[in-house]
Amino acid sequence: MILLEKIKKYRVILASASPRRRQLLEEMGIRFDIEPKYIDEDFPLGMKPEAVAEYLSRKKADAFSGEIDENILVITADTIVAINDKILGKPADKKEAVEILQELSGNTHKVITGVTLKTLEKEVTFSVSTDVIFKKLSFDEIDYYIENFQPFDKAGAYGIQEWIGHIAIEHISGSYFNVMGLPTHRLYEELSLFV
Repeated sequence: MILLEKIKKYRVILASASPRRRQLLEEMGIRFDIEPKYIDEDFPLGMKPEAVAEYLSRKKADAFSGEIDENILVITADTIVAINDKILGKPADKKEAVEILQELSGNTHKVITGVTLKTLEKEVTFSVSTDVIFKKLSFDEIDYYIENFQPFDKAGAYGIQEWIGHIAIEHISGSYFNVMGLPTHRLYEELSLFV
């Protein structure tokens, strides 16, 4: 029996407001409801980026404790962007977005998504990492992108599916969909084992 049949016994909740995650889960053929929980995204100092992504996805899943019955399956995710183990968050304003994109320009960075699957009986967390190489960006290219796409809700100040992804990415090693915010292949494999 394939996953899409097995998972029908659950009410699947995607605990994310991300339109990209919603789109990817829909394209996987999974039926789900959206119920984001807003948590503080603080994490202990000194954590490696992979550990941070997993920690934050678990924290989002923990927000559902006491609200899950036996037929509910919660999926949470958190995506971070890191360069040389330095985490680049979501930019607060245009100045910060410019600084982040200048840091990514001409360099390799990692996009890491931590995912947690949680039911009443069990919980599993995993992460997927993708290496992305950006070409050297001009100031005008950075300015155009920020003005036209307002990437203030995105880790690393960019969305791979947007204009900047088309013109800036020289090479990607790993899952493209992971950079969008959900590592679909690994999620499918993990869900197949989980349910």
